[in-house]
Amino acid sequence: MVNENQVSYIDLFAGCGGISLGLHNAGLNGLFAIEKNPTAFETLQYNLIDKRNHFDWPEWLPTTCYDINDILKEYRENLSSLKEVDLVVGGPPCQGFSMTGRRNESDIRNKLVSSYIKFIELVQPDTLFFENVRGFTVGFLKGKSRGEAYSEKIVKELTDHGYNVEAHVLDFSKYGVPQNRKRFILIGSKNNDPKKFFEQIEKKKSKFLKDKGIPKTNTIHDAISDLERKHGEINSPDTPGFKAGKYGVSTSKFQKLMRKNCDLEHPDSHRFANHRQNTIEKYEYILNKCESGKNIKKSVKESFGTKKRCMKLLDPNEPSPTLTTNPDDYVHYNEPRIMTVREFARIQTFDDSYEFKGKYTTGGKMRKLEVPRYTQIGNAIPPLFGELAGLVLNKF
Repeated sequence: MVNENQVSYIDLFAGCGGISLGLHNAGLNGLFAIEKNPTAFETLQYNLIDKRNHFDWPEWLPTTCYDINDILKEYRENLSSLKEVDLVVGGPPCQGFSMTGRRNESDIRNKLVSSYIKFIELVQPDTLFFENVRGFTVGFLKGKSRGEAYSEKIVKELTDHGYNVEAHVLDFSKYGVPQNRKRFILIGSKNNDPKKFFEQIEKKKSKFLKDKGIPKTNTIHDAISDLERKHGEINSPDTPGFKAGKYGVSTSKFQKLMRKNCDLEHPDSHRFANHRQNTIEKYEYILNKCESGKNIKKSVKESFGTKKRCMKLLDPNEPSPTLTTNPDDYVHYNEPRIMTVREFARIQTFDDSYEFKGKYTTGGKMRKLEVPRYTQIGNAIPPLFGELAGLVLNKF
């Protein structure tokens, strides 16, 4: 049930629930979450509705996956009659804006910015927390003049609708996340100066991380060394024919935080890929011959017959590069394999009690339709940053 003294929020484009997990940990009240993909919503529902009873879901809205445009069409009156919604969080899917993939202005997902604005018009929340990739701030035209970026368009739209707006690109590695992940963060507020949000997260982050018991900077080794294959393996509990990993001893404060509220005997979603022998040999060569933390040379990639633009050997002593939705972009720092779903989740700061649903991977044309576990995590807002943001927004 809703605590009237706490901020209430709606999560748009919720994915598997990263920002909602953070806001739950910060003590905010969830009203409902909108997510189109069935498997991403299954993960959110299992963890935040079934296990944590986080949302005070309205009776008029079935607890299922929804496209935002269907919500706008079918429940327009219900949305406009919502009273005193404090906060709307989330941002449209980022693939068309991303600087790491192929940028595409005509990507239909980019049009969801307009749907977002329509939702805000109907609900009229006091405050907005909007997140997207750094490429959201870059126009699509070639040359020095890149044209108007979507970030400029949304700032103008929200200003026209009566919001004070402030936006910055933040690097989540500065807030305890073991990953160099730069994201566009926009705060809109009807009654407050949104600059105060950015001032407050800087002011509060040191105490926040101290209270969590972790340092400001966490490395890949800090995040996942207790999940290495050398700690032992079992038959995968959810995929016949695969092996999964066991827990090793926690050797960092970050690992202890991630395992703090987990009562599972073995890590969830810690299934190792069934690499072919030639793939293992390729990764062993990379481990022995390539420089960690750097993009593997084109000549080496060509010798392996891969056309991947980005492929790196992870550096255990640094935060991870930005996680994408594709696990074979990165080679584990001391084992000839890609990272597991659980290792992805650790680097995104999902604690070990958060269990993922659906396929592990997908490929080909299905990439645009399916949202397997790696993709769910790669698209998420790190819950640790979401919690810090929630603590600030709860007092905003």
